[in-house]
Amino acid sequence: MDSFLGLLRIRVKRGVNLAVRDLGSSDPYVVITMGNQKLKTRVVKKNCNPVWNEELTLSITDLNVPINLTVFDKDTFTVDDKMGEAGIDIQPYIASLKMGLQNLPKGCVVSRVQPSQNNCLADESCIVWDDGKLLQDMVLRLRNVESGEVMIQIEWIDVPGCRGLKTEDREAPWNRVKNCN
Repeated sequence: MDSFLGLLRIRVKRGVNLAVRDLGSSDPYVVITMGNQKLKTRVVKKNCNPVWNEELTLSITDLNVPINLTVFDKDTFTVDDKMGEAGIDIQPYIASLKMGLQNLPKGCVVSRVQPSQNNCLADESCIVWDDGKLLQDMVLRLRNVESGEVMIQIEWIDVPGCRGLKTEDREAPWNRVKNCN
């Protein structure tokens, strides 16, 4: 537990315009890997715009180990076909968590991450305060494939007894008690 920082919940929401790998369609599923951890969603049959809405949870011991998302097409008699891949950059999210913000209004945008050559974002990604937790929605553009995006959401989960993230406790400025001396 000494090296264990916490958990990262990844909600794999859906795929959009995924590549066709079978006759007119595909049977996609998502695999998330980090170090020696490997998690996968269920297969959605004959659908290039699948909805998974599945939660996959990684144990985090090192914030610098890359997290990779790969989409595959399930095949019955041959090796599953790769349908693209993307890296999940959690560094901006972790930086927002480490700010230790508290008591923000629901829906408050803490940070915005722009698509760049250094990430796989297809669109701006917002880190948002929602009912006492920070969430980040991402639309990931798949690489090494002709088309496809995957929509995910990440959320940090603190685990009692583990090392956790070093944060500064900060209240929102409008919640601070003013001293009238």
